[in-house]
Amino acid sequence: MAQYQYHGSKRPKNTKKTLLHLLRYLGHHKWLFLLVGLLVCVSTGANLLGTYLLKPVINRFILPGDLKGLLAAVAGMGIMYLCGALASLAYSQLMIKSAQTVIQEIRRDLFVHVQRLPLRYFDAHTHGELMSRFTNDVDTVQEAMNNSFAMIIQTFLTLTGTVIMMMVLSLRLSMIVVVFLALMFAFIRFNGSRSRKYFQRQQAQLGRINGFVEEMMAGQKVEKVFNHEKKDFENFCVLNENLRRESTSALAYTGMQVPTVVSLSYFNYAVSACAGGLFALSGLMDLGGLASYLVYVRQSAMPLNQFTQQVNLLMTALAGAERIFDLMEAEPEVDEGDVTLCHVKEEDGKLVETAERTGHFAWRVPEAPGTPEVPEAPGTPEVPEAPGTPEVAEMLGTPAAAGSGTRLVPLKGDVRFDQVVFGYVPEKQVLNGISLYAKPGQKIAFVGSTGAGKTTIINLINRFYEIQSGTITYDGIDIRRIRKDDLRHSLAMVIQETHLFTGTIADNIRYGKLDATDEEVREAARIANADSFIRRLPDGYDTMLYSDGSNLSQGQRQLLAIARAAVARPPVLILDEATSSIDTRTERLIEKGMDAVMEGRTVFVIAHRLSTVRNSKAIMVLEHGEIIERGDHESLLEQKGRYYQLYTGQFELE
Repeated sequence: MAQYQYHGSKRPKNTKKTLLHLLRYLGHHKWLFLLVGLLVCVSTGANLLGTYLLKPVINRFILPGDLKGLLAAVAGMGIMYLCGALASLAYSQLMIKSAQTVIQEIRRDLFVHVQRLPLRYFDAHTHGELMSRFTNDVDTVQEAMNNSFAMIIQTFLTLTGTVIMMMVLSLRLSMIVVVFLALMFAFIRFNGSRSRKYFQRQQAQLGRINGFVEEMMAGQKVEKVFNHEKKDFENFCVLNENLRRESTSALAYTGMQVPTVVSLSYFNYAVSACAGGLFALSGLMDLGGLASYLVYVRQSAMPLNQFTQQVNLLMTALAGAERIFDLMEAEPEVDEGDVTLCHVKEEDGKLVETAERTGHFAWRVPEAPGTPEVPEAPGTPEVPEAPGTPEVAEMLGTPAAAGSGTRLVPLKGDVRFDQVVFGYVPEKQVLNGISLYAKPGQKIAFVGSTGAGKTTIINLINRFYEIQSGTITYDGIDIRRIRKDDLRHSLAMVIQETHLFTGTIADNIRYGKLDATDEEVREAARIANADSFIRRLPDGYDTMLYSDGSNLSQGQRQLLAIARAAVARPPVLILDEATSSIDTRTERLIEKGMDAVMEGRTVFVIAHRLSTVRNSKAIMVLEHGEIIERGDHESLLEQKGRYYQLYTGQFELE
């Protein structure tokens, strides 16, 4: 059974650093938070001053029987309490507004940064772990900002002001309260440290049971197929019992805190009242001062309890903020490319850069002093040429001037690997000196066992990962010089694990080209042989998709992914097991449509179904990160090597 980890309810490792990072966000709205602090002071001051005014009201108006003066004093106190209430209402509303604005900015910056992270980061972190930053951690910070910021200021001012006012009224009596407050504080600290340990265990168990339930809900079909309900129920009962046990222990300690503090406060009040009565009888204290003092005594326990709880909540929020900021500080994807993509048109036999959407592209290559020249495409082992295939130089065309210090290289899709070495981790190489090339318009296929390096080659073309040595060139340009956004704009990719987004079918196809017209969307669907099943749906192209297109079959989802690539009409198309969930008849129809749209463009294909790669210009057979055979279908069969064994069924792809 999988073990699910939960990382909540812990204190930050570096409180100062996290607090400074959070204060930078608060600093964007410093005047608003300053106003909140000022209103909190007004509200707290009104409460403290109102209690102190009981002394003059009793001594000057009640005891002498001055009804007129009493009414005026009560009216004045009423106005003061009203101002405090209005200040309290105002700061609570301002705090909500400012807190939500700060949380919005944190979420925005977190999302932007996650989009800039390299794929290597996602390989090392689970989706659940990353999602917890957007949900659990952000919610914890939000809750603390909504409640704790103003509450900590208020309780601190109330507690400090109460102790000061009691000392003003009677320094000797205040010693009793100080002793009891110290006892309360010591108990709260002891009880908090014990309960925190059990709450951490409770949250860990809660994370495990939530993860287990989520996994079971997602895997209901598998669970029922293998009759695993009884075993899963037993596992759930174990997790549920662990959660009950840890929750009981945690709540047992927290349940002790309020009754104990209240009991100590009652005892404190009783002792203070008795001692204060004796002081009043002996003339050491007047009756009005005693009344005010005893109200302060009643108020002293509550802010201490609240302050401790809010500090604990703030520490938990800072722990969540630390995890958020740790993610924000993760090293983003490095992009030092200076070669960009631009629209071009032909004037007087030369390519000229234009702002118009011409459908023709070129690489804008800087040639400033000190900039390395664009290397020539490296030589590679020969691949059998089809009759009439133009030379690479002819396909690439003659670079055109783009202005001072730059030149234009037509975007054609000439991709070459020269002695490329790569490993996802330094100690294990996946590709060992791979050399290959694909001329514009060629269809290149990769076959081989699982783990041979087929998908890795595709990932390197997109620069999802950086190679250790060797070179990869695109139209004669080292791809490390091409800006990643521009590089990926020139490519389209269909992967085996089809991912569809929440939205209409048309929106999902248009994902490949955001400005595609409705007619372009339908044409792409016809090319992918998806138009017929889309039209049979009740809402056609306006059919909404949810949960990764769960209302469609796997084959239909893959057809939409192919249509999404087709609408982009890129110079290079990558198909990674793109037709694995489609029957052979539909696959042949799609191939015909794709052949039409990809005429003069480069296609890379990864497939286990060898019928898919028969018409490829060149087929690369990979094993253990090396190309062991290369050639077209007929020449590879004549070699009677690994490809021949695969095709005739003498060797299985594993």
